[in-house]
Amino acid sequence: MNVKRLSQENQISAGAAQAFRKTIALLGALLVWMAVAQAQVATDDHPTDPQARVIDGASNTTVFGLGQSIRITGSVKEGAIAFGGDVIVEGSVDGDVAAIGGSVIQREGSRIGGDVIVVGGLYHHDKAALGRDPQSVTIMYAGYEDQLRQVMRDPFSLLRPQLSAVFFGTRLLAILVWFIISLAITAVMPNTVSRAAARLQFSSLRVALIGVLGSVAVILGGFGSLLTLPPVIGAVISIMALLLIVVSSLFGRVVIFATTGRWLQRRFWPRLKSESVTLLLGVTFWVIMASLPYVWPIVIAGLFVVSMGLALTARYRISWKKPRHREA
Repeated sequence: MNVKRLSQENQISAGAAQAFRKTIALLGALLVWMAVAQAQVATDDHPTDPQARVIDGASNTTVFGLGQSIRITGSVKEGAIAFGGDVIVEGSVDGDVAAIGGSVIQREGSRIGGDVIVVGGLYHHDKAALGRDPQSVTIMYAGYEDQLRQVMRDPFSLLRPQLSAVFFGTRLLAILVWFIISLAITAVMPNTVSRAAARLQFSSLRVALIGVLGSVAVILGGFGSLLTLPPVIGAVISIMALLLIVVSSLFGRVVIFATTGRWLQRRFWPRLKSESVTLLLGVTFWVIMASLPYVWPIVIAGLFVVSMGLALTARYRISWKKPRHREA
């Protein structure tokens, strides 16, 4: 019987290893395809939005574009910013120019007196454009321009992700990354993870309550320290709060993955005894839950709160059960 059981476990482990290798190969192919597609998009010329709002006179205030592009042919004294569109400067802007989910395009003969800030797009300018102020700066984060543009024009699109090759590729990558993190943390601190998993099983509501209070205290304390304390002390406290959030998110999610995987294993595959496959089941379940339309913000918030509660109570051996009275 022992020999037969060992042979079955070896077959399960070999099948899991083969599936794991196939998953890595598929992820590698998807990443290469995404990189090639992104490179092709980045080399295309940036078209001009025909539905852009035109500023052809003199404006003494800041010009905004919400869900549309701005085309400045006159003069703007303050600045210009577009959310989900481009800022096309053909005249002059004395202040700053910014585009979130778009690009800043400076035509020949135009002038920008302030800074240029671009998030998601690029800064296009002709060689014949007038010189910028030597004290002005250009801040640019290129990438995901189409996604940011869509989000700025339709914020509710975040709640209903579109099914595409990139969508499935990022989810498979998330499963792989969290699976590796879970294996590493459970190997380094198995006893701590086991105690936290037991605490989560028997007292999930109390852990969630502690997580809510801890999350509020950490977030408000981090921002409040930046506003009220001296800059150096506030920065140190904010960094410590950020580190606590990162560590608690990693540790708490691993505990949640392990607990969920064990429940799934007992419920559907009682003969499965592989800890690695159990972790993989838990990771896959929560990545799928965090990808559901309209539900994922609640799932992410719940994972964050419970993870904070698990991290804050992980070092303490507390009996969360009510003591049982002995029968006479």
